[in-house]
Amino acid sequence: MLIAFHLLIQVVLIGRVLLRPDREPASRLAWIVVILSVPVLGISAYVFLGETRIGRRRLARHLAARSRLPSGASMPRWSIPDALPDRRDRDAELFRVGHSISGFAPVGGNTARLTADAEDTIASLIADIDAARDHVHLLFYIWLPDDSGTRVAEALMRAARRGVTCRVMADDFGSRRIIRHPVWSRMRDAGVTVARGLPIGNMILRAVIGRIDLRNHRKIVVIDSHITYVGSQNCADAAFLPKAKFAPWVDAVMRITGPVARQNQVVFAGDWLAERPQDDLSAALTTAALPPDDGFAAQVIAQGPIDRPSAVPEMFASVIYAARRELIVTTPYYVPVASLQSALRAAANRGVAVTLILPARNDDFAVAAASRSYYADLIGAGVRIYEYNPGLLHAKSITVDGDITLIGSANMDCRSFALNFENNLLLADPGTTAAMRARQMAYLAESTRITARDVAQWSWRRQAWNNAFAIFGPLL
Repeated sequence: MLIAFHLLIQVVLIGRVLLRPDREPASRLAWIVVILSVPVLGISAYVFLGETRIGRRRLARHLAARSRLPSGASMPRWSIPDALPDRRDRDAELFRVGHSISGFAPVGGNTARLTADAEDTIASLIADIDAARDHVHLLFYIWLPDDSGTRVAEALMRAARRGVTCRVMADDFGSRRIIRHPVWSRMRDAGVTVARGLPIGNMILRAVIGRIDLRNHRKIVVIDSHITYVGSQNCADAAFLPKAKFAPWVDAVMRITGPVARQNQVVFAGDWLAERPQDDLSAALTTAALPPDDGFAAQVIAQGPIDRPSAVPEMFASVIYAARRELIVTTPYYVPVASLQSALRAAANRGVAVTLILPARNDDFAVAAASRSYYADLIGAGVRIYEYNPGLLHAKSITVDGDITLIGSANMDCRSFALNFENNLLLADPGTTAAMRARQMAYLAESTRITARDVAQWSWRRQAWNNAFAIFGPLL
């Protein structure tokens, strides 16, 4: 009787896997294998982790929050694409893809500085908080109560005491250490308004009504609606004590001034109002923007599990296909959907110099193994693969032909594609892209190239290990 009941549940779940919309064929196959091959545990895994369920109430709050935000059409006139007549057709096509995802038109008049390292990022952020006049908005996936995290908290407390409106949000899972730390309550007592992103609450109940591992992975800073930060760095030391053996964590962050900060403001407001709908952010969203200076065109591309499926891989693939001469990609986690793997191979096969830089030591052994299962296929097409040695290369960046850059929080894995709230920025500027490319070249100088001979010399056990994890890549 129990066996028959178990088989019935398997049949029902497999039917649901096959009928579930917006799912990659590889993901369907992986889940069918899990359901059939791991009795009871496979069924439990699918029930709790098999579908992107954010929960009805949470979804309603996010949609209600978005309804209170300014639309792209209501942004200042100089943010409309017609104000950027010198953009080339290729750039316009990429910006149209970004617009289709988050609704933001590209906006001109931006300038950027690529920070030197993690410490420089924190020092720059603190200086901007200390100089803030009206408001500071921060959102981090991971915020630690270490030296960097505490110094940023202290800067926020100073700002709040002098009358600056400070709102900070930290993901309830990724930042659980600081949320439980006295510095969190100290910020609140000093006048900083704090919020937990995607609060977990009762873990069992949360797992039933919505996936517990849907997280807010964004890193957003907006100061006075004119300064914003975008990149991969969390609010933490490069030593990253929770996983110190992989340190230093190497990130890339840009400090950007200009109209595109208003787009990050809208993204932050949407996340904030979903958790604190009683708050009024209208002043920050309608503050008169400074007139644009001479500068480059940029666009915020935000995406999450409540948006259209596959938006992130579509953006990545579009940028890859736009390359004509050179494409350089850095990502800590490479577990692609088939379209991304094909895009990289196609770029190399049509003569583009394609370089992929990954960490030699990854904090996730399963992702590391799955990533290496793709090496032979990529190298065979002409992609040059390098593994970065000094620490965990955490930067998520793409440069194209020396004038296009995509930088942000999204990895090339299924978590970023379907489960996380992510935030990236696309910009068209030779000068800024040259700075990002120079940083990528610095990574390359400390990396080891992986050749076809290296891959061929891997033992059959290692190859089997890598390929076994690749089968379950859509679940990682």
